[in-house]
Amino acid sequence: EEDNAPVLVLIAIQDLVNLASCIRVAKNFGITEIRLVKPECPLDPVRLEGIAHHAGDVIAAMQVFDDLDAALADLHYVQALTGRERTAKRTVHRPRKAAELLVEASGSGRVGILAGREDHGLWNDELDRCDALVTISANPDYTSLNLAQATGIYCYETWLARGGDGIRFKPPRRQAPLAPHSEVEALFRDWEGALVAIEFFKKREPELVMRGFREVIFRARLDAREVGMFRAIGLEIGHFLRRKGV
Repeated sequence: EEDNAPVLVLIAIQDLVNLASCIRVAKNFGITEIRLVKPECPLDPVRLEGIAHHAGDVIAAMQVFDDLDAALADLHYVQALTGRERTAKRTVHRPRKAAELLVEASGSGRVGILAGREDHGLWNDELDRCDALVTISANPDYTSLNLAQATGIYCYETWLARGGDGIRFKPPRRQAPLAPHSEVEALFRDWEGALVAIEFFKKREPELVMRGFREVIFRARLDAREVGMFRAIGLEIGHFLRRKGV
């Protein structure tokens, strides 16, 4: 678990599938502490893990609270996910900016994200307990987001703000070095021979065609294994034609 990962607080969640989806996407993005306030759906750990695969550790550690104040008591900074416009003046951020502020605040203490209630969202008195609101921009004609989807979008933004994209891509199991020029030149000879064999050039200028082909291959920066494969293709054209008696 990341030291600066926020706590996800879900209030009055009504649907087990939505809860499981929130759990899954939270763990995807490094959030492993989930607190439930007055959940309205059965908390069947077997069914939850059946949807949130390999999240049994997060499900087992999940805490249930009778009131919101208790769930937020040890948090120093809390943001609420809400899609509704508010008449009262409140600090509202879009997810990217909000995530930066959340990570910045995590340097001083534990932080949290509050979301919940699939049908009506968060009540005003619940929003009043939060330092700032986060609203995800969406199609003005269809702004209502599913709870798990909204949670997923914002968990991802917090993951980015915590440096998630800095994780390197997994390298291939077997890496091959770049092909030496001797092999690349052999590839060009093999393919030129194959193109002659199928009478590709006809009225085309072989030198110009091969120069364009070279440019494509050079841009691709093929490794030794890839050059070997392309050489085999070029050679096989000739072998095929000979087998067919052409």
